[in-house]
Amino acid sequence: MRKDISETIEIPEGIDVEISKHVGWTVIIKKGSTEIKKLFKTIRIDIKKDGSKIHLQASKATKREKKLIKTIASHIKNMIRGLEEPWTYKLKICSSHFPMTVKLDRPNNKITIKNFLGRNKEKIVNLSAEVDVQIKGDIIELKGINKELVGQAAATIERSTRITKLDRRVFKDGIWIIEKAGKPV
Repeated sequence: MRKDISETIEIPEGIDVEISKHVGWTVIIKKGSTEIKKLFKTIRIDIKKDGSKIHLQASKATKREKKLIKTIASHIKNMIRGLEEPWTYKLKICSSHFPMTVKLDRPNNKITIKNFLGRNKEKIVNLSAEVDVQIKGDIIELKGINKELVGQAAATIERSTRITKLDRRVFKDGIWIIEKAGKPV
């Protein structure tokens, strides 16, 4: 049964929101000099700003539009939360067989992993410029306002040390995500 569905998001003080429609809906959220921008390519949902609220609406909506409204609302809430407090992911460097070294190349935002499982070939992980990386001992800390970019950077680092063709119960070396957005994994 089709019915009208709407979702409302409160905009906190100090945060500015701009919404424009071209190919889809472009939502730009600003706080001071920092901003985050996202394009939602949908014509089925109307996104409007009314004072200190964002309204998402769909008339004669099906289950698909309901899911779409909830997804877009979650993305916008994550954007607002990222501007209020940056998203933080922590990874732990674990090496039991061979001492692994991890170095950060700041200007290029690259992480170089040397001597992984005793191999001579270096592993290089390129990260987005929007992600702030810090290495403190055996902990890698990633911070940023965009949850998707920070999460993707953490997953890329973890996947770069994935072990194949060896017994995972014996070879537990690698870089593992231990904390996502302040919550232990």
